[in-house]
Amino acid sequence: MINRVLPYYLEDRSGHYTGTDFDEIYDRLFLRVARPTPAQALAAHYPGPDAALTLMIYDTGRRSASPRLSRPPPREPAAILEFGANGALGTISFVEARVSMPMAQYLRKTSMFAGSLSRKFTAANGEEYRWIHHAVKDHEWSCVDSRDYVVAHYSVKSSEKVAYNTSGNVLTIYEPFTHLAIEILATLTIMRHLAAEKY
Repeated sequence: MINRVLPYYLEDRSGHYTGTDFDEIYDRLFLRVARPTPAQALAAHYPGPDAALTLMIYDTGRRSASPRLSRPPPREPAAILEFGANGALGTISFVEARVSMPMAQYLRKTSMFAGSLSRKFTAANGEEYRWIHHAVKDHEWSCVDSRDYVVAHYSVKSSEKVAYNTSGNVLTIYEPFTHLAIEILATLTIMRHLAAEKY
């Protein structure tokens, strides 16, 4: 069942999970996934470009089409994803809450025999949510709550549609769950990483 409240439609600018901006079409929310800047990498002792992958998720507060796009966001990341060597899962950190844990502990397989592309997490509100791959028509990824209500989904542009200045892919977050936007994007990024690495 799908919630029928005005959703947030976040356009995925590049379509690449390792670096993109998500701009809400009504200017209500602006998120970014980016690798650390050289200064951030040096300060935090992140590995070099040939080692493990580190991604930072920001609530940028501005549209990526701004002339200031080339500048890094003038704030701390909301979440940091540090993947292991050879694409393995690593650590997820939520900066403001000062919480850090293994990704496999935070985003768990739904059952012992479930595939890697069906995983669940407990969000900051104490509720459990689950990501599933290709389970709902026209959704590449769907995030559902414990009652199987769709709270967010990621849709990929069909080859027939034309997109300008964006990938055409859209992350939709239903309005009652927008306070979980950082966790939704962080877990979606991990799920897309798992799919890309064929885990």
